[in-house]
Amino acid sequence: MNRPMTAPPPRDPLHGLTLEAMLTELVAYFGWPGLGERIAIRCFTSEPSIASSLKFLRKTPWAREKVESLYLFMLRERARAARG
Repeated sequence: MNRPMTAPPPRDPLHGLTLEAMLTELVAYFGWPGLGERIAIRCFTSEPSIASSLKFLRKTPWAREKVESLYLFMLRERARAARG
């Protein structure tokens, strides 16, 4: 009997993660002021909301890349803190 091969889990920590989930975690971790300091875009500094930020980020690839990069940084920071 042949077993179907299962794919190994993806190594990309962003795989299957929505932009909304990333943004929600970043806001929980840094807060809107901290997020606005790290990524200086108006949707994070002037009357910020998840909805308005998602609308901007979905239309602006360079800003989305910055959010993804900051999310990966946050994951590394959490891992370091968990280790000691």
